[in-house]
Amino acid sequence: MEPHSTAPFSIGNIRFFIAFRIFFNSRFYYPVFTILFLDYGLTIEQFAVLNSVWAATIVIAEVPSGALADLLGRKQLLMITSVLMVLEMMLLSFVPLHNMSLVFWAFFANRILSGLAEAMASGADEALAYDSLMEQGDVEDWPAVLSLTMRLRSIGAVVTMALGALFYDAKAVNAILHFFGSGVQLEQQVTMRFPVYLTLALGLLSCYAVLRMRETGGRERQDRQSDSLIVKVKKALLLTLGAGRWIMVTPFALVIILFGMAFDHILRMLITMTSQFLRLVQLPEASFGLLGAAMSLVGLFIPKVAEKMVQRYTPFPNVLFLSVLPC
Repeated sequence: MEPHSTAPFSIGNIRFFIAFRIFFNSRFYYPVFTILFLDYGLTIEQFAVLNSVWAATIVIAEVPSGALADLLGRKQLLMITSVLMVLEMMLLSFVPLHNMSLVFWAFFANRILSGLAEAMASGADEALAYDSLMEQGDVEDWPAVLSLTMRLRSIGAVVTMALGALFYDAKAVNAILHFFGSGVQLEQQVTMRFPVYLTLALGLLSCYAVLRMRETGGRERQDRQSDSLIVKVKKALLLTLGAGRWIMVTPFALVIILFGMAFDHILRMLITMTSQFLRLVQLPEASFGLLGAAMSLVGLFIPKVAEKMVQRYTPFPNVLFLSVLPC
């Protein structure tokens, strides 16, 4: 048997990469994102400020996080990412609601931690999984790995969106309790934290998935561990500056980054404001998740289309297709 003939999904890092992607990206509060902030007592202006802080944190931390992945190791960086996710959700899970100044600063810290986690997770998990595929399998299987990951993430999104909005809605939760014979009546300020608690549990599962991963590149890892803190910081700065210079002088990389950033931020703006719009048109809050879940079902077949397009076409026609698709 050839040394690089292991089936991709029998490789431990591939399986736990997929698990990490599902646990880290499936957020129960997404279908009620905007109204969650408002029901905690924040204003729509504060919501806008907090989301700007979140976006700025991601942009600032994106390139340095790549350098840290090279220096600390991808597994270590992913563990920091998972811990940040746990901390950000703990802030929302346990912040008292009687002090609005404290609530705002808890959300402010939450947005910074969330932005750092997003930046640190970006690429480090894929790099670890890809290197594992190079060592133990066939890199030609990488599109199939990404395709399956996207489909499973879509299933995770369907489940978390449907349940998140359901458990957020006090009327729906009380109806379920009444159906099972319970006389307990829960207020909105209690049930609105349920999606947060569930996402906190996913953060803990993300930590478990990363713990089960194995770092690649044994010799390089030993070299990193032997460096002093000052040397590591110096190397991180040099790698960050080098990456920035390479991006600026490489048109293909610069265009892809700018395109991805514009596309991603437009979609995120639409998604995050959807719950407020649905509340304004007086739809039941429990239905928000069902609508989001229905849209997530598209993700079950789109990855396979994307896989075929990557295999058949060059990046330019693929980017052009994505640009005109919303029109």
